[in-house]
Amino acid sequence: MRRFTRREFIGRGAKAALTIGASQLVTACPVSDPPFAPIDQRARVAAVRGLDLDAMARDALAAFGGAGAIINPGERVFIKANFGAFGMVKYNPVQAGDATKPEIVIAVAEECLKAGASEVIVGEAGQSNSWNWEDVVTLDGTTNMAAAAQRLNEAYAGHVTLACLHVDSPTWEPIPSPHTHLGRICVSSLLTQADRVISIAVIKSHRWTQVTGALKNFVGVTSGMIYGLGMNWRFLLHDAGIEQCFLDIVNAVKPDFSIVDCSIGCEGNGPHVLPGWWGTTVDMRERLGDWLLLAGPDLAAVDATAARVISHDVAGIDHLCMTYDQGLGQTREDMIDLDGAQLSALQVDWLPAEQTEGFREVLLPGLMLIT
Repeated sequence: MRRFTRREFIGRGAKAALTIGASQLVTACPVSDPPFAPIDQRARVAAVRGLDLDAMARDALAAFGGAGAIINPGERVFIKANFGAFGMVKYNPVQAGDATKPEIVIAVAEECLKAGASEVIVGEAGQSNSWNWEDVVTLDGTTNMAAAAQRLNEAYAGHVTLACLHVDSPTWEPIPSPHTHLGRICVSSLLTQADRVISIAVIKSHRWTQVTGALKNFVGVTSGMIYGLGMNWRFLLHDAGIEQCFLDIVNAVKPDFSIVDCSIGCEGNGPHVLPGWWGTTVDMRERLGDWLLLAGPDLAAVDATAARVISHDVAGIDHLCMTYDQGLGQTREDMIDLDGAQLSALQVDWLPAEQTEGFREVLLPGLMLIT
């Protein structure tokens, strides 16, 4: 079945919502209980270790047959990277562990173009409306996202588009959110109109969701103007239940592939870094000996494996339990085939986040420290 039909499904599910305004999109709606439908299907996750993130990303795709096994020629690909801190913090989010490493995104984009993608969109709606893509520099400093996009556009028939979604999204399309009082959630049309979707997230422990990975990455396809009271912090999504919100997005979009970047991340009170209030940078080389990428088509399996790598109990992570219970992916360790390494050889010490109540009360003072 072509992905286009699934995009049509999104459109049908939200068709009635297109005629109402943004203010109505955040009013209370009847809430249905999520289905309890755990899956018994096995999942496969590839573990790729090394120090060359470009080569590791290509190896991660190759473990599943390459980009050509994920996309068809002529299709439009949306890559959701975690670049949310750019334009907000004073430090370098890539080096600090806030952000997905550009090397990984560039490599995946190139492999998609090699497979015949007509367009590869790298999109993020971060904590700033926009940022300079030249500032998104690779760890080795040899290139940046703007220069890499130009190179790829000159080398391939397909096109790379870099989108700060708050300003570059043509429209915001509602998708169903039947399990929150919102009823529907607006996401970028660049996502809903793509044929294939790939999530590339960085591993971090997180004040409000314990960990963040490929699943939570989809918070960054929503509009801060609608849900953040103009601040891009999605207060209204948190009020509605942030875990169910991003799971409803994943359920509607049905991403095709994911990579979790376990190279330089953030422990403690992520998703940002500042010892004493926010989290602390972790370079995986110092704990594992080299860097690690985890990849696979089942986002829940990849995220659950990443959580175990950083020594978190999956049973204590609400959204991973919800994902399994709702049949959105596999999280059971005995049902996940890990290729490339034994889990016991990958696990490292990692400081968990302090679980925090009151999103506004904690976030607003913290903003004063990182901006």
